Amino acid sequence: MRIYQHFSVVGFCNTYVVGQNNGGKAVLIDPGHVDNELISIIEQNNYTIDTILLTHRHEAHTSGVGTLLKLYNPKIYAYTRKVYDFDVTELADGDSLECNGIEIEAIHLPGHSVDSLVYKIGHALFTGDTLMATRIGSTPGFIERSLLIKIIKKKLLNFDDNTLIFPGHGAPTKIKNERLFNPDLTEETASPWLRNQIMQERVNRF
Repeated sequence: MRIYQHFSVVGFCNTYVVGQNNGGKAVLIDPGHVDNELISIIEQNNYTIDTILLTHRHEAHTSGVGTLLKLYNPKIYAYTRKVYDFDVTELADGDSLECNGIEIEAIHLPGHSVDSLVYKIGHALFTGDTLMATRIGSTPGFIERSLLIKIIKKKLLNFDDNTLIFPGHGAPTKIKNERLFNPDLTEETASPWLRNQIMQERVNRF
């Protein structure tokens, strides 16, 4: 299995192509922008995009779907179909699928957005805007931030140290690096300051 990373200056986002060494049907994750470089990655490796995985609904990670539908007519997977104007097959936490021998598991991690999914493929995690090198994704408020930190620790940090993380923005990293050095995850989430911020936010919201 091979993983190709494509960086687009439109939105400064990463798109990933995952396929077998001998070509054939492949998986594409978060098509934020389709350009000649991305098409070259696909075509030069004799891939046909069979499956598109969306980590969340933000346009910077989905705007290329329309072009890819015209070129390859792939099946699209996401947490919910309600926010898209194209056909989507919904995935819940723990759901799995397969494409050309590539096994995929969906992990639901709300926080950055309610529909955020992480995809586990082999020894790699495709995390979208949930977890990036040395930081976690932005959240609407402190309540969501606290939830996101807790759920990342529960669902992701227990993976093997050498599990690769391919984020929606920035360079790849590893679980071990984020467990040890990510300041958002090493902070004391139950600190008096954060508890106070959460309490105040609840008052303001409700």
